Amino acid sequence: MLRTKTTRGSVGSIISAVFTVGLLIASVWLWVNRQYVVDQIAVWQYQPTAEIQQFADRTTMTDGGRFYLYASSPSLEKSQDFNQKCDRKEASAAVLGCYASGKIYIYDVSDEQLDGIREVTTAHETLHAIYQRMSTDEKARINALLEAEYAKLQGNAELVERMAFYQRTQPGEQNNELHSILGTEFPNLGSELEQHYSKYFANREAIVDLHTKYAEVFNSLKAQSEMLADQLKTLASEIQADSATYNRTVSQLNDDIESFNSRASSGSMTRAQFDSQRQALSSRLSRLDTQRNTIDSSIQSYEKLRQQYNELADTSQKLYDSIDSSLAPAPSI
Repeated sequence: MLRTKTTRGSVGSIISAVFTVGLLIASVWLWVNRQYVVDQIAVWQYQPTAEIQQFADRTTMTDGGRFYLYASSPSLEKSQDFNQKCDRKEASAAVLGCYASGKIYIYDVSDEQLDGIREVTTAHETLHAIYQRMSTDEKARINALLEAEYAKLQGNAELVERMAFYQRTQPGEQNNELHSILGTEFPNLGSELEQHYSKYFANREAIVDLHTKYAEVFNSLKAQSEMLADQLKTLASEIQADSATYNRTVSQLNDDIESFNSRASSGSMTRAQFDSQRQALSSRLSRLDTQRNTIDSSIQSYEKLRQQYNELADTSQKLYDSIDSSLAPAPSI
């Protein structure tokens, strides 16, 4: 029976070849998955604060969602630091968070009426990080789904205006923004999109509920302001019209009283005519007093409504100020 004799040199060559192939495969894998490797290292190095962990919990982030959140080294920032890290595209638009240079920054909104706003912002920015990491094919598929859902929402004037803002300030990023906005603010997006988001959030409805809750604070104030503004406009028109009528009536009554006095002085009226006409003028004067009291009452009502409107405006302004990072406090010395 013949046996093949393997020399020590040939064994070494085989091992060397296997090692080289393995190294080549590892190099290819690292190149293809370089973003994942970078992310994994970032996750290992990142230590989330209790608040960031709470944000992840309240938005029901899965392990996949937390991975991309922690890979982005999220931080909660006060106004001055936040403004240095997040660009403000337009002066009239408040910025609540941003995903910049691979990191997530969240503005630390402290108003208790806006509970949930930081959590929803965290989920929103995490979805930006996820979108950026999608492959070209995956983006094309998700973009088609996003655009289909957006087409159904064209009646939502606020969303349409918001997307127009992104088109002005971040051209080419509309689908990226839709991916975050629809994913955190709108329910019932269709099975394919829901399946996509379920990889990152166990219960996406919880995020939508948080958004709805704090958005309702703004919507309620807006609705009240608009209602009071309409009431003030209507009442002002009524006061103006009633005052004009009152002034014309006063002018006419003054003329009639002057004529009556002139005729009474000349003795051209009988006693019966004098008493009758004088009574008629007194009745007109009494009706004028009633009209004047009605106008005064309307003016008082207008003033009360105006005070309510101003108080509501102050409340609204304070609320909007609380999410406006540009209103940084003066630095201490």
